[in-house]
Amino acid sequence: MDIGLNKQVLPDANGFFGEFGGKIEHPALKAALQEIEDGFRLMINDPEFLKEFKLLRETYIGRPSPVYHARNLSKNGANIYFKREDLNHTGAHKINHCIGEVLLAKRLGKKKVIAETGAGQHGVALATAAALLGMPCDIHMGEVDIAKEHPNVSRMKVLGANVIPVSFGAKTLKEAVDSAFEDYLKDPQGTMYAIGSVVGPAPFPEMVAFFQSIVGHEARSQFQAAYGSLPNEVVACVGGGSNAMGIFNAFLDDKSVKLTGVEPAGDGLDKVGRHAATLTLGKKGEMHGFRCYYLQNEDGSPSAVYSIASGLDYPGVGPQHCHLHDTGRVNYTTASDKECLDAFLALSRQEGIIPALESSHAAAYALREAAKHGKDYHILVNLSGRGDKDIDFVMEKLGL
Repeated sequence: MDIGLNKQVLPDANGFFGEFGGKIEHPALKAALQEIEDGFRLMINDPEFLKEFKLLRETYIGRPSPVYHARNLSKNGANIYFKREDLNHTGAHKINHCIGEVLLAKRLGKKKVIAETGAGQHGVALATAAALLGMPCDIHMGEVDIAKEHPNVSRMKVLGANVIPVSFGAKTLKEAVDSAFEDYLKDPQGTMYAIGSVVGPAPFPEMVAFFQSIVGHEARSQFQAAYGSLPNEVVACVGGGSNAMGIFNAFLDDKSVKLTGVEPAGDGLDKVGRHAATLTLGKKGEMHGFRCYYLQNEDGSPSAVYSIASGLDYPGVGPQHCHLHDTGRVNYTTASDKECLDAFLALSRQEGIIPALESSHAAAYALREAAKHGKDYHILVNLSGRGDKDIDFVMEKLGL
């Protein structure tokens, strides 16, 4: 299979994955999101679109991305492998769905795409797709993240995107989502919200997961071809959850394969507002137009969250992940800021790969888990992005 979703992560007619997800009832948005859903379903069943999308994946994004055996990191325990999404054009997995979203916007006759970004990778990818396909692009980004991820801000501006600073609240990813949705509400007929993860109301979680499913389909086929078996465990970081859904999707029916999502523990799970461990400590409720687990204040509002990785500091998580958590098919755990930074340096100095801080959470877990096993255990990690954007921040943080 080239691309497509496992039945375990397909929504029902009302956009629910089990009890999570759903369609928005906001009067001004309901019709607009139905238009997006109808256009998406027509598009993915159009052989001409699938042909065009496949060609762009191969000749523009640079797919397939390789699976790499990290031999140096594997010396003292289990074998660790990386699915190298950091080698994609723009340096992360985000380009996989951004190309699809902008193609859909053009098909629907939209005049502009609007998006949020945290670490800036979704913003860069959407700005790239918009430049390629001739579509104006507005990117909402919290002021804290703008200061922290300035290399990506520069890239977005060079690509022609209009970067809109978000100055209220914590000035990070949640507020960027709030701001982008508010902007979208002004003209849902003329613009399209190109969401950056498997979050939000239907059809966004299914749509983003569909475009990201190529990661898992490639990885499963590549691993079997190279090593004659499936990995024992597949690992990915989880904020909203797009890179994790992308790689988990193809392995859901493989009962022998353990699936592990790694959330940010930040400064510690015991410190309120200093982590973003949504599935670990969150409660069920509704935010941003969909039902999910999210970290809550006493009044049910989303609580303050934090992660050293800007792309993970979101108080909620995609409905597919909530469903997979409750069914027990995916195990969700955490990695702290310290473990993340240690993994960042380990990959950089032992493998010559500078990973994104988001991906470093997954690598941190893999290193921790590898020490518990021998050479007959194989861990495949989705290296969802490269760390160019994080280098200045890390050097300052560690005093390098």
